[in-house]
Amino acid sequence: MKNIFESEITSEIVNRINKLTPITLNLWGRMNASQMLAHCNVTYEMVYTNNYPKPSFIKEFILKAVVKKAVVGGTPYQKNGRTAPQFIITNERDFEEEKNLLIGYLIKTQNLGETHFNGKKSHSFGTLTSIEWSNLFYKHIDHHLSQFGV
Repeated sequence: MKNIFESEITSEIVNRINKLTPITLNLWGRMNASQMLAHCNVTYEMVYTNNYPKPSFIKEFILKAVVKKAVVGGTPYQKNGRTAPQFIITNERDFEEEKNLLIGYLIKTQNLGETHFNGKKSHSFGTLTSIEWSNLFYKHIDHHLSQFGV
């Protein structure tokens, strides 16, 4: 898995995002390009904002026991996998706004770096290593950029 904290990798992802247009078609799934960008932003909003309530102790325990490995491990996501309700985007979104927001989050994350994230508590999975954070960030966005052929 590539390390999202490396500037070359962040640049690679930003370049892929910049190849998208509002009319880029998906190769699978139901989201359009704007919805996909908004969907990817949720990951960063959970880190940088208070827009989403924290899961209860019991729900966090279940997420750590059942979902965490799939999300932060090194295995890529499969097509058409299930997602948490807060990641489901069904309304129309402004493409440029979502794109610029996502690029900003990527740059902020890369600038903060591995040291900032190593041992940081996540929204849903407890404390993560910098490698787990990188996997969480990189494989999610790589999966969806691949979904749109970029």
